[in-house]
Amino acid sequence: MTTYHLMRKTLRSSLCALMLAMVAIPASADVRIKDIASFEGVRENHLIGYGLVVGLQGTGDKLNSSPFTRESIRGMLERLGVANLDSATLKTTNTAAVMVTAKLPPFARRGSPIDVTVSSLGDAGSLRGGTLLITPLTAADGEVYAVAQGAVAASGFLAQGNAQSVVEGVPTIARIANGAIVEREIEFSLFQLDSIRIALHTPDFTTADRVRQAIADELGSSQVEVLDSGTIEVWVGGKENAPQTIMAVENLMVAPDAVARVVIDEKSGTIVMGANVRIAQVAISQGGLTVRVRENYNVSQPGPVSLGGDTTVIADGSISIGGTTVIVPETEIDITEKDASFTILDGDVSLQELVNGLNAIGVGARQTIAILQAIKAAGALHADLEII
Repeated sequence: MTTYHLMRKTLRSSLCALMLAMVAIPASADVRIKDIASFEGVRENHLIGYGLVVGLQGTGDKLNSSPFTRESIRGMLERLGVANLDSATLKTTNTAAVMVTAKLPPFARRGSPIDVTVSSLGDAGSLRGGTLLITPLTAADGEVYAVAQGAVAASGFLAQGNAQSVVEGVPTIARIANGAIVEREIEFSLFQLDSIRIALHTPDFTTADRVRQAIADELGSSQVEVLDSGTIEVWVGGKENAPQTIMAVENLMVAPDAVARVVIDEKSGTIVMGANVRIAQVAISQGGLTVRVRENYNVSQPGPVSLGGDTTVIADGSISIGGTTVIVPETEIDITEKDASFTILDGDVSLQELVNGLNAIGVGARQTIAILQAIKAAGALHADLEII
């Protein structure tokens, strides 16, 4: 029996054993509502600003190729009292223009510190060792909500010389822990709410109903209703009870449901599948053509030099006595074609059983991806196939 026929027999045996041992899919694990949903008004807000990082050791922006850095330096110095400065005379390489981003936490109060991220905007080589100058951070409404300043901490580094350079990580991105101070608060209060809306991270009617049922068991069925697949509304007894209602609801346990989905990353050959993925009855034939190319190099060495050998006068006037060493390439091409045969899978086969059977005969991730795509095209894969 050939190796291929033995592998095919192993595949059929493995699939049969797996189908006979098939058990019910286990239920999803219970999780807290706070881990699969968010509450209305309890959210972060993005902030952004433009600033300068100074004190770099010659790794800042080149002012000839970064005119915005030059103008920012000139404007900053003029505000600090250095007037009548010709920006064309600026030659510094210790300053870099950066974008500063941060997230304003929910219910952040005036004076609270927040972390910021500093990213190079020009052609600076590294932000390591620099200091961010005072930078206002604005939100989408154009208002300033925080001000950032402080020494930056870059995780990467840049070491370079005249002929070689070494870069580790990304030295043009840095962070400042507690680098910004909140100057304006978001005008929102939970005590203004008569009801609280819960937004599921992954909208699903089944999950929404399970959340409703869990809240109804805790607060009463008249206090909660499902608005759509991603929103559940909870009514509070009084405006002063909104925080207490959230605390009572967020730790309730539910079992989230999800649609059957197969996610494929073709770049890395990664396959991620959900527990509810099923495959209908289908016949699979997988074969291929393998081409192997081998390159061998042989050296043709001339005999020993003797006065009686061939004498050649080269163009530069030198004389070559004897033969010349020659490298002779040899190419071997071997083509192997594997006969394809069909394997029939009965209905209601899980994707895990199919993958285990393919693994038993050594089918790689790339071939498995091709098989899954073909099964989906044939209408036998009962799941969403998402390729990223």
